[in-house]
Order: sequence, then C-alpha cells, then structure tokens
Amino acid sequence: MDDLLQEFIAETRETLEALSGEIVLWEAQPADRARLDAIFRFVHTVKGSCGFLDLPRLGRLAHSAEDVLAAVRDGKRTPDTALVNAVLAIVDRIGELTEAIAAGVPLDDTTEDLLIAALAEDAAPRKPATPPAPQGQTIAGTPQSRIANRSVRLGVELLDRMMAGMSEMVLARNELARRLRDAAPDPRVEGALERLSLTVAEMRDTITRTRMQRIEALFSAIPRMVRDTAAPLGKQVTLAIEGSDVELDREMIELLRDPLVHIIRNSVDHGIELPSERRLAGKKENGRLVVSARQSGNRILIEIADDGRGIDVARVVAKAVKSGLYTENDVARMDEVQRLELIYCPGLSSRDTVTATSGRGVGMDVVRANIEQIGGRIALRNTPGRGLIITLQVPLTLTIIPTIVVAVGAQRFALPRQSVEEIVSLNGGAVRIDPLGDARVATVRGQRLPLVALGDLLDIPTEDPRVLVIMATREGNFAMAIDAVLDTEELVVKPAAPAVMASGLYAGQTLPDSGLPLLLLDSGGIAAVAGLRFAPTMNDAADAVHAVEEAGITALLFDDLDGARRAIALGVVDRVETAPFALIRTTGGRRHLTVEGGVIPLIAVAEPTGGEGVAVLRLTDGFAEIGYAIAEPHEIVTLPAAIAPARDRPGIVGVAVIDGEQIELIDPHALFAGEAPVSTERPLCLLRCDGSGWMDTFLRPVLEASGYRCALWSDGNPNQPGAITLTMDDCPADVPLDAVLTLRRQVAATPGSTSIYRYDRTALIAALESRLTRAGGSKRNAA
Repeated sequence: MDDLLQEFIAETRETLEALSGEIVLWEAQPADRARLDAIFRFVHTVKGSCGFLDLPRLGRLAHSAEDVLAAVRDGKRTPDTALVNAVLAIVDRIGELTEAIAAGVPLDDTTEDLLIAALAEDAAPRKPATPPAPQGQTIAGTPQSRIANRSVRLGVELLDRMMAGMSEMVLARNELARRLRDAAPDPRVEGALERLSLTVAEMRDTITRTRMQRIEALFSAIPRMVRDTAAPLGKQVTLAIEGSDVELDREMIELLRDPLVHIIRNSVDHGIELPSERRLAGKKENGRLVVSARQSGNRILIEIADDGRGIDVARVVAKAVKSGLYTENDVARMDEVQRLELIYCPGLSSRDTVTATSGRGVGMDVVRANIEQIGGRIALRNTPGRGLIITLQVPLTLTIIPTIVVAVGAQRFALPRQSVEEIVSLNGGAVRIDPLGDARVATVRGQRLPLVALGDLLDIPTEDPRVLVIMATREGNFAMAIDAVLDTEELVVKPAAPAVMASGLYAGQTLPDSGLPLLLLDSGGIAAVAGLRFAPTMNDAADAVHAVEEAGITALLFDDLDGARRAIALGVVDRVETAPFALIRTTGGRRHLTVEGGVIPLIAVAEPTGGEGVAVLRLTDGFAEIGYAIAEPHEIVTLPAAIAPARDRPGIVGVAVIDGEQIELIDPHALFAGEAPVSTERPLCLLRCDGSGWMDTFLRPVLEASGYRCALWSDGNPNQPGAITLTMDDCPADVPLDAVLTLRRQVAATPGSTSIYRYDRTALIAALESRLTRAGGSKRNAA
C-alpha cells in the first residue's frame, strides 16, 4: 500500500502542475471541451484513487467538484467566475492535502465544508483562491514546506535507449582498454582507464536498476490463480508468498509470467491431493503451496514448493514407454534424475484424461524452453508422497551476460556460461574418443557423450582439438571439441544479421575487449545442425562397476517421547497419525492401540502425556503392523553411509551423524521380533457351535489372542479358501477333513482318533499352525 500511495502522490503532483493554468484558460473559453474534459478526468481519477486508498477527505472534495463539472459538461451550468473560483479552491485544497499526506502531518478540515458549499449555484461569490505563498512563508493551516518530489516518470522506450547507450559505452571502454594494452604502458592513462572502468560499471548497475521492478508484480496474481484452480477440483490450498520485495528486470518479469502460471497450476492440479486422500496419507486437509524468491549473486532463484504427492516417476516412465517416446531398453539405462526429467518430453502427460487444466501433454517442455531461452535453468527436487520443489534460476537482466571466449582455428566465438557444464583437456587420462560408425563418441570419466568438432561443423581449418567443452541442452549434454579457451567476459549481446541468425547456430553477436566482433554460439542450435539425437546417458560398462555407489537409506527424523532425537527407515513407516488417548489401553501386560476395528501393539519409550492424543508411527513389514508413539515428526533425511554400531542398546541398530548431530537409529527388526505383531491378513477360524456357547465363550478369545480371526460357521461359508473349521467330535462338519479340526470333551482320546482335547491349548495352536503350513505349501505347489 505504501508504494501505491507514493505513486498516487506523484501522479497527483504531476497533474496539478499540468492543470495549473488550464482552469483559468477554461474560464476564458467555456466552449473549450478539451480543457473541461482534462479537469474532469483529474478530479474523477482522484476520487477513484481515494476510495481504494481510504482517503475520505480527498474523496469528498473530488466528488463534489466532479458533480459540478459533470453538470457543466451536460450544459446544466455555465462556467462563470464564481464557479471557476470555487473549482480552483477545491483543486488547491486537493494539492494541500496531498502535500500533507506526503509530509505525514495533520491538516485542519474546518474550511472544507465552505469550499464544497461554494460550488452551489446560489452560493455567495467567493474571493479568488489564495495564490501560493512565497518560499519561506507559510499559510495558516498548511504544512511548513512542501516535501520535495524525489521521483520522476520515464517512458519504457527512454529506459531502453539509456540501456542501449550504456551498452555502447561498455563496448567503447573495452575497445579503449584493448588499444591501451597494445600501446606503451603509461601509469597515468592506466589510472584514468581504471577510474573510467569503475564509473562505467557503477553507471551500468545504476541504469540496470532503473529497469528493475519488484517481483511482487509477478506474484500478485498468484492468490487468485490458486483459488480459481483449486475450487473446481474440490481442493483446499494454503498459499504462502515470500520474497516479494526482490527486484528483477521488468522484461524478465514478463517472460516469467507464463512459465510460472503453468507451474502453479500443475502444483495445484497434479501435486496437491484431494482432502480425503490427504487424510489417508496422514496430512492436513489443506495443501500447502509456497512461492518464494531470493537473489543469489547476479541471478534470481524462484522456488515453487508443494506438500502434495510429488511425481510418480514409475508412472511417468510407463507413460513414456507406452507413448513410444522411449523403449524399455532406453529407460532401463536411465538414472533417477533422467527418469524424473521425462516430464519435459513434448506430448507426455501423467494424466489419462484431459481436463481444463491438464492431460494434453503440453506444458513442462514449453516451460523449460522458455526458461532456457532467457538464460535460465529449471531444477526439480522430488520426494514421492511428500511433495515437489521446482527451482527457477534466471539472470537479473537479459542485456549483459557472462560468456566464455573460445578459439577454433583462427576464429573466436563466445559461449554462454550457463550452457557450459564442464571444460576438460584431451591431454588427461579421464577422456577417451572412440569412433562409432560415421560419428565419434567422447567418454569422460565413464560417461559417453556424442562429440561435435566445431571446426568441422563450421568448415574452419584447424589442427587436432585439444579441449572438450561439455555443453548442456534441453535434450541432453554433448561434447564440443575446440582448440583453446581464451578468456571469460561479461558481454553485451545484440541480434546478428538475419542471414546469420537463420543458420540456427548463433544466439547473437557481441564486441569484446579485442574490438573484433564475436558470434555467440547457441548450444541447442549446434546440436540440431549436427544432427544429434540424444538417448539416455550410456555408462562405460568396464568402469561403471567401480563407479556405482549405494544410495543412502531414506529415514524419518523425529523426537521421541524421552526427548531424544531418533530416526527410522522410511520404508517401514506406513503412515503418521495422531491417536486419541481413548484408543490406547494396557491389556494383557502390554500397551495396545485400537485401529480400524482391530488392535495393534503400541511401543512407547515413555508415558505419553499432554494434549488429547499422541503422534504414532504406523510401522509395517508388509504382513504385520505395530505402532510406535513419538513426540513429533520432523523431516525426511538420507542416512550417511557411515553408521556406528550400537552396543547394549536394545532396539537401536546404530548411531549416524545428521547435520552435525548424533542420531540414534531405530532397529525395526528388533521391534517386530519382540512385539509379536498382529498380521493384517490373519487366518480365519470358523466355529461350528453345538448350542452350548462354549466355543464362542471359551475358544474365541484364545484364538483371537493368538492372531486368528474367528467367525461362526454357517452353510454359506464352510468352503471359504484358507478357512479352518473347528467342531466338536459329536458334531462333524460337512467339509473336507484337511480343513477341519476336531475337538473332544474327554481328556483321553479313543484309538485312531485325531481329535484334540479342547483344553489342550498348546496342541490346539500347534495343530492350527500345522494346517496353515500345509495350506501354504499346497498353494505354492499349485502356483
């Protein structure tokens, strides 16, 4: 709001100065409609701005003057001397109030009712408005002095001309420096050149800042965009915007607008889940979207982070294969980063259906192209199930870019520094060049890259190249052979001649210190003209075996109930949720948690206290489940390779150093081994009761405590797969014998009987386990 108020003050001052004589001239020529319209537009603009900025006194004065001027425009009143005097008084008062607002001082309002009353047709004649007081004098009720206007409005074209002139000055400085290097050294001239260089650099920075705008101009539309995207999808999104005061070149802001719109819509549509899905995942119903900006050197970093589902890389890979963009062999050779970057493939969408916001396969490839076209880069940090962070790295300005000057034969060229990944010498043992059909392949530390000899591509006579430049493009990297690297410079880039640009090899031209024009090479254009087709990066098979490193295990970091910070492998954690204390009971000598109609063991290193519940890690090994009570989950981390083993610490497998802090690692094997967890797929026992209620009263609790499910036998379920029917010896079940377990009432068995005494718990459980083992073997043999 402060910026808007300052802009209002500046506009009002400028218009008042322009209208200083218009009202008097309008009185002399009442038929001059142009002057009347100019005065009317002024008071109308002031009235509208006052309503937005909450300036009621100014708005009341402007509204009164607007009504009178509207009557004059409609021919209902004649602009006589009394009316002109009254309008002049209103305009003067608007000026006084504007200066009072700028100075931050109060101004008496006792005369404003009289000013408004003087606009009436039957008002008494009013003296002409008091002329401005000479400098050094004051008028009663007005500020002591006007605050000097420290701002000026400039057209965009003038700013562009200033920047172009500054660019020419930089080139002239470079030319002067080159000539002085070739001449005899003169300390006085060199000192003057150094001062000139410092002044030019300072002027360049100053003029560059005149083109700067706060990135708030780019971020201001995001809240409405998020709301309009989330509402039709039934999603709830909490938006946070950080770094709105960061400044960026106004042209860069316009070029970033479309890519940012697409990324924001993708985050809401693809990333953030529906409230029901978020509840099942142990998340808050409201998704969180954070858009932030910060400056790093001469570049701006814009991050768009959401806490949604992240990118399902396996699904993207499957879609790429199904769409015919890559083969199974291609994706098998890709690493995780390359698989993630498949989302940049044109025509690829992770959605199966087309909606108003997604599913057409048009988007991320265009976003990447637009960002790279302005010398920027885009990076992804994906955490499946937890969210995605997209980082845009763009230069502050497009006019002056850092470059690397290289030589090929007798020619010199400039390379954009952001396109250069690495520069390596062919004299070292880390580089090997091999023929591959009609082409050549460079192997750099086990990574095989297509090779382009720049001299051969441009038909420039050259000796054997001695340097490789690893160039980055949207599709992949390639090696470019050159003769030498000469220098690094920040150069002013301008478009080259149309015939030169039509070749597709160049991004523009520039003039460095040498005074000889340089062409700026375009890495993507070179790859296209050379006919490169990028496949997934191939690793040299002989070296890859030694280069493979085991990725660290991903773990959840949390505060335990005893105050210690610990971690557990993320693959064991099914979900994190808050369990009400009402669902926690100590039964059978151990603590249990009621979940989804069943119970699971609950481990706690200390007694949970405070609040209405406790955070619980639901741990699973794919078959059984237990709970682990904690104080608070923190973040997902990657464990280092070096883990110190723990001694005499049951349940702790070791200690790792994470961010300089020693963290105990929970041993999930010990947890599951010691807690006798309840299987999520427990065997089913069918109880064929004899009417006495003994099985339901005596037998059911024993079986359920041992991990079995129990149900009453009926005519509809005796043949249920995997079920075991328990019956008394005097009430045989009409089911196969291998699915029946017979119980007898007598302690002693009759000769040849396979029944079990109904109170022999050990034999009963052993017989059930034996039946399950045989059933499992039968299933495996059938498979």
